[in-house]
Amino acid sequence: MLTTDQKFAVTSFEQIKADVVSRGDGPYQKKYGSMAHKLPVLIRTAGLAQALQFVEARTKSDDAPEKKLLTHLAQALGFTDGDGMSARERLLEKSRTEGLGAYMRLTQQSLAALLWYKRFAQSVLNVEAGEDDEGAR
Repeated sequence: MLTTDQKFAVTSFEQIKADVVSRGDGPYQKKYGSMAHKLPVLIRTAGLAQALQFVEARTKSDDAPEKKLLTHLAQALGFTDGDGMSARERLLEKSRTEGLGAYMRLTQQSLAALLWYKRFAQSVLNVEAGEDDEGAR
């Protein structure tokens, strides 16, 4: 039986390998990795609901690397597609509608899962904290 931390590690590694590394797209990987570093900080400073909505609103395309990270996070937390809603949309809705106790639990679970995305952004994608393509804009 795996611990919750081990499940997050396995899930995040498999998602990154399948959906990010397989693209072979350097800028996509860099944006994904950069957001993996930034999102935990955003959550701690602004709160879970605000941070997730910020990332969701940041890009239009559902295939954008930032939204892909949200989808991965939602799936790692056990949210699934169905009934006309994606796993990402379900996570966003839960973050807006849960009571205080459930919201705090969801925040802690999100931060625990995001730790693994951040680690694999460094080790698998070779994206370090502070690397950002926005300086070129």
